[in-house]
Amino acid sequence: MSETFYLQKPQVLSRQSVARSRLFHIEALELRFANGAERTFERLTGSDHGAVMIIAMPDPEHVLLIREYAAGFEDYVLTLPKGLVDPGEDPITAANRELMEECGFGAHRIEPLVELSLAPNYMRHRMQVMLATDLYPKRLPGDEPEQLVVETHALEELPALLLREDFHEARAIAALFIARDTLRQRRREDTSLTW
Repeated sequence: MSETFYLQKPQVLSRQSVARSRLFHIEALELRFANGAERTFERLTGSDHGAVMIIAMPDPEHVLLIREYAAGFEDYVLTLPKGLVDPGEDPITAANRELMEECGFGAHRIEPLVELSLAPNYMRHRMQVMLATDLYPKRLPGDEPEQLVVETHALEELPALLLREDFHEARAIAALFIARDTLRQRRREDTSLTW
């Protein structure tokens, strides 16, 4: 039997801005752990407003994916629509705006599914995954340098997507599996209610 215990958080001795750009802020934290060890950790601090990633479903079996240029890989990748929550927006409003900007659709129904992080040892960034259904055509101008290519894929064909060289973003993969499993569970519950 494993024993449950809670670690004491390290004491923050100092914070220092190391570098700042238009998109990123790197901060150095001087930490002292409960055992006396001291270390310097660097992290990206990110937006305090958060971000959204959207599972947009034009019908109960399909999801919209976008093809966009990823500067980190210097290539085009297939992923989910996403973006920052602007000041004054809530995640649902931000998700609908991003969906209109990136896919040319709005959603009558948007609900939160899960919150994800990426590399929490180095980033404070959190992303709300939102499920968008009951879509309608609506395009808003976005900040992308070129119009994004929108593709429709079957949600149940995730294993085939994973074999593609252009589909590898961990957050998008996790979000799609979570959405697929959530929708499967809802269908099972709906079926059991009709008996």
